[in-house]
Amino acid sequence: MTQASPPLQSTTYTFDDVLEVNEFYQEKGWTDGLPIVPPTAAQVAACLEAAHLAPGEVIGIERVRQRRLIAEKVAVNTVMAGCRPAYMPVVVAILRAMCQEAFNMHGSTASTGGSAQFIVVNGPIRTALGMNATHNVLANGNRANATIGRAVRLVLINLLGVIPGKLDRSTLGHPGKYTFCIAEDEEDSPWTPLAQLRGVPAGRSAITVFACEAPRQLMNEWTQDPEEILATFAADMRHNMLTYSVWSGNYAMVIPKQLRDLIAAAGWQKQDIQDFIFRHTRLFRREWATVGKSTIVDRSGGPQQEFRALREPADLLVVAAGGPAGGFGAIIPPWLGSKAQAVTHVIDEW
Repeated sequence: MTQASPPLQSTTYTFDDVLEVNEFYQEKGWTDGLPIVPPTAAQVAACLEAAHLAPGEVIGIERVRQRRLIAEKVAVNTVMAGCRPAYMPVVVAILRAMCQEAFNMHGSTASTGGSAQFIVVNGPIRTALGMNATHNVLANGNRANATIGRAVRLVLINLLGVIPGKLDRSTLGHPGKYTFCIAEDEEDSPWTPLAQLRGVPAGRSAITVFACEAPRQLMNEWTQDPEEILATFAADMRHNMLTYSVWSGNYAMVIPKQLRDLIAAAGWQKQDIQDFIFRHTRLFRREWATVGKSTIVDRSGGPQQEFRALREPADLLVVAAGGPAGGFGAIIPPWLGSKAQAVTHVIDEW
């Protein structure tokens, strides 16, 4: 005899068609501006079952305002985002990671800086869910990538009140605030997956999430020298330090196959990349004068004050992902240095 699941507690609404549902949700401000999937009781229950959660279970607590993330409400938003039930354990792991103090969920989601959550998925669950790690990896085209990231955004809006113009005080924001979730290309990379580098045992599925600004695409197709290729990435990071934020913290580096193969062929591992970038992403306060910030060159620390992009080499999140052709890469800079740190969390049951 199986034990019956506890009943759902959310208010139920009845409509004649999907268009009415969407108009109602839009009027209530319960969406990100895009249409939603109606969260029927059956679909919400299926998400809870997939994650082995009771409806009233607390997934996490936002620390500043002590707002609880209740499993049933998270499942409602997961369905709204268009997720399949099997995606629910990934959404739960992301939210648990974001509730950790190091991530600074309140600060990074309320700030005028307008950060998004960059999510990298590692392990067997990537292929089980059919996630994309190659063509157009930072953009559209894959249901799991798109809806998992979107579910997190809807949770922020509907459970934590992270609404533009209210708690969300973003001056600009960026498109990653709709969704910003990818898988790492573990099958076509000789490098250790990101989650393993951050302490997750081999064979386990996990997510890594950090508060970031918009990705910066770069290109270098004119060399096969790993140092010259990585110098282009380093230059972009220094440029971010000059034009946005100088404070040290996590950066993500996304390396597609063409550049990845050249770097790996020279015997370089992710740790070698981290060490090189750590050494080559430093600047002096005096350099701000070259980008219109001369009025702050003589402030505390003086013109010779040195800044580093990374506190230590391991702050760099090296991710193997992207299509097979083109000498492109991307740097994803942090919201505000170490004020919000990357967090890695194992996905339950994987």
